Amino acid sequence: MLLPFLAAFVIGLICSPAGVTGAFLLLPFQLSVLGVTSPVANSTNLLYNILSIPGGAYNFWRERRFLPQLAIALVLGYLPGMYLGSLVRINFLGDVRVFKAFVAMVLLYLGIRLIVSKSKHIEGGLTVLKASPFRVEFSFADSRFSFNPLAIALISFLIGIVASAYGVGGGALMAPILVSLFGLPIKAIAGANLVGTFAASAFGIASYTALGYPPNLENGVAMGAAGALGILIGSKLQGRIEERKLRILLSVLIIGISAKYLLEFASFS
Repeated sequence: MLLPFLAAFVIGLICSPAGVTGAFLLLPFQLSVLGVTSPVANSTNLLYNILSIPGGAYNFWRERRFLPQLAIALVLGYLPGMYLGSLVRINFLGDVRVFKAFVAMVLLYLGIRLIVSKSKHIEGGLTVLKASPFRVEFSFADSRFSFNPLAIALISFLIGIVASAYGVGGGALMAPILVSLFGLPIKAIAGANLVGTFAASAFGIASYTALGYPPNLENGVAMGAAGALGILIGSKLQGRIEERKLRILLSVLIIGISAKYLLEFASFS
């Protein structure tokens, strides 16, 4: 229990200043260090999200930087996607070598995104101006933005399948899409993205449990509590760390793990 606690604390500490919770790194930790190769690793990873997210989500709500329409669109897409993803994991990714190759590809995507992404530190208030199932308009920091909730629900459905099969709630995969494809500011969408990830993780745990793979409560609670603490401290240290350098260091770590898994897959093929 001590090892998962320490690992989750360190991961939360170093990842939160870069704007990610680090759940995507806990899955390789479970596979390679703890030796958990069954879908239990997925549900345990999702439990980490459940325990580590609420504090951050509450802060965004308290600061009135929360888009309920975006959160609803994400949740509506995530939920069926998470269930299908759990079926994909159990029925098609049961071989640990194949699963590690899948993990490697997701990590490679995340590593590259961390390198190329640019954070715009836009501050300001958020006000919803118009809301319908086809278009939501809002103002943030004296600028206007809009998105199509139906389009976001469709994309989050596809992301939910990949996220559940991997063992994360989808936020780390969805955030770059919301920023780059829809042109939404990261500080305006972060709260809704966390809520969507929380709901997706809860439903993902239910799906895996119903299919016979409930989370390891001991490891999940230890990692969740440590991750919440690490994220809290890491967020407070954010202003003292050069974000670009941290993103590059994280990317090297992530791509290194990806390369290791791909080499393992290639050597046994």
